[in-house]
Amino acid sequence: MEINNKNRIPKVSIITVIYNNKDNFVKTLNSVKAQKYSSIEYLIVDGGSTDGTLDIIKENEGLINKWISEKDRGIYDAMNKGIGLATGDYIWFLNGGDMIYSDETLYEILSKNQNADVYYGDTELVDDDGKSYGKRKLKTPPKHLSWKSMIDGMVVTHQSLIIKKDIVFNYNLKYKHCADIDWTIRILKNSETIINTHKTISKFLLGGYSRKNTISSLFERIKILSKYFNIFYVLINHIKLAFKFIIHIIKYRKIL
Repeated sequence: MEINNKNRIPKVSIITVIYNNKDNFVKTLNSVKAQKYSSIEYLIVDGGSTDGTLDIIKENEGLINKWISEKDRGIYDAMNKGIGLATGDYIWFLNGGDMIYSDETLYEILSKNQNADVYYGDTELVDDDGKSYGKRKLKTPPKHLSWKSMIDGMVVTHQSLIIKKDIVFNYNLKYKHCADIDWTIRILKNSETIINTHKTISKFLLGGYSRKNTISSLFERIKILSKYFNIFYVLINHIKLAFKFIIHIIKYRKIL
């Protein structure tokens, strides 16, 4: 897909996967609503919430282009459903509690119509109360992102990746905790133009799914990375990352 019509800015399909997380969903929805960008398709994939999330969705049907509410086989299955709903030129996942960094973020990135396969940037960490913990310290976006950068894990969070729809794959559902790493590697391998926006693109809510399943996630991550990299270098790299993690805990006395 060539997006070279100077009279048209690319349409972005923003996908939010949610389940019984009403208060955090409102934060995400409001950040989308605030965007000063005129070509957004907002899609909601709800897992069958019973906490009032559906009421929020129905109250905002003027903003939401499509939504479904049904049981799924987990977060990555739900994200695949979102991909299936998307009709935009680009896809951007912002799940419950994740927020767009500023109301001009999309305009600043896409108004120049550079037609990149992937745009990426940094992520600010926030807690449930909106308190900022700054940018990620252990994993930071490289100056030049490629699939080989992923030997360090998710050096760019999926909340800070805006990807051309034509090159997007479905998530591999055999992975329960770290399918996002496999997904991102495959997309980057399939990308010709990857642009560093040099901007903070999103705010990431601390306490994600993989963080709650640390040990299982570790083994699955090593398994995934070993498909693309030499297992020796994967293990050595994880030892280095573990050392950096320990130093970080000692220095900052917190896990971020």
